Amino acid sequence: MDRASDEFMLLLTKAQSSIYACIFSLHPDPVAASDLLQETNLTLCRKAEDFEKGTNFTAWATRIARYHVLNYRRRLKREQVIFEPDLFEELCVVQEQRSDELDRYLDALRDCLQRLTPAHRQLLQERYTSDGSVSALAFQQGKTVSAISQLLYRIRQSLMDCIYRKVQEAHP
Repeated sequence: MDRASDEFMLLLTKAQSSIYACIFSLHPDPVAASDLLQETNLTLCRKAEDFEKGTNFTAWATRIARYHVLNYRRRLKREQVIFEPDLFEELCVVQEQRSDELDRYLDALRDCLQRLTPAHRQLLQERYTSDGSVSALAFQQGKTVSAISQLLYRIRQSLMDCIYRKVQEAHP
């Protein structure tokens, strides 16, 4: 990844909660909202070159998210979901393939987690498996909230890079 891609991914990562909140406020179905977030993320990545550096990334991203929600709602109104047996079978095959892909990512995540230092694994576990707020972790470790946030960001970035490499190595 080049520096511009890294900066874009950092902006995208930081904006995830705002984008999801925008989507969820317009369509409060958590499953659909998660799907719409993923569709929005794909669009944002495809349109990364269209983003003007120095402008408000979150505003740009939520505008795109709103278009996805509007299109989704239009589709809901005009579609009647009745599947022919052949189509249903095809959808099952596609879902099976997605499941295999998810398994590859989960395997890569497990391997990458094991490669972290014990201290970093412990920090992630405390942050994400309990009520481990960043503030509480900072207090426990005698560090600033900003320092813990940055460390968590670097650990997550390291995991993302590791997972990406593992998946690419397994399926180039």
